[in-house]
Amino acid sequence: MAGHSKWANIQHRKGRQDEKRGKIWTRIIREITVAARQSGADAATNPRLRLAIEKAKAANMPADRIKYNIDKASGNLEGVHYEEIRYEGYGIGGAAIIVDTMTDNKVRTVAEVRFAFSKFGGNMGTEGSVAFQFKHCGQMIFEPGTDEDKLMESALEAGADDVVTGDDGAIEVLTSPHDFDAVKNSLEAAGFKPALAEVTMRPENTVAFSEDDSAKMQRLLDALEDLDDVQGVYHNAELGAEL
Repeated sequence: MAGHSKWANIQHRKGRQDEKRGKIWTRIIREITVAARQSGADAATNPRLRLAIEKAKAANMPADRIKYNIDKASGNLEGVHYEEIRYEGYGIGGAAIIVDTMTDNKVRTVAEVRFAFSKFGGNMGTEGSVAFQFKHCGQMIFEPGTDEDKLMESALEAGADDVVTGDDGAIEVLTSPHDFDAVKNSLEAAGFKPALAEVTMRPENTVAFSEDDSAKMQRLLDALEDLDDVQGVYHNAELGAEL
């Protein structure tokens, strides 16, 4: 199955995440907290917690810090109660945006998200206004030059739902959220290491942006991603690589 150019957007996104590395620990700790509270402290039986621990290790978080936050979340230590809230809205040119948050004060969070939307040319939407344009799925992206035939064979054998090759040669493997962990482990065991691997909200279709609109849209996305309570921002804009 053919797809759009992915690699430039992924590299751009990873670069921006690296720039914001200071906030990544905070977001991972919140993810660990909610995962452990919802489904228990045993990573072997809690895929969401297992993924959060992987992210923590990739971000060089010390093992004792990871354990402390799992213990705190699972009731062994006193902690803060976080609530997961999703906001939906529109960016430049009506592009669809989903903002996932974890907060201990939803009045503060909704005010900050609404302000960011309005200040940078977007609009808050109502629940369900854009979510139908996205699919909740596991996503792994492999860099151009990866052996497409072997990866496709391994991915489909491992239980992937689809394999999409971008115009630039990047290969995207899609799974159900439930199967993401098993497919990722199977592919890594076969020698395929993804450049990006996450359970995400993937847009069903993307909207191409001009260079000028890309810059405006990126300012809005940055403002949303910079909010302390925001865990993830998903959108359907295909932004220029030069940003």
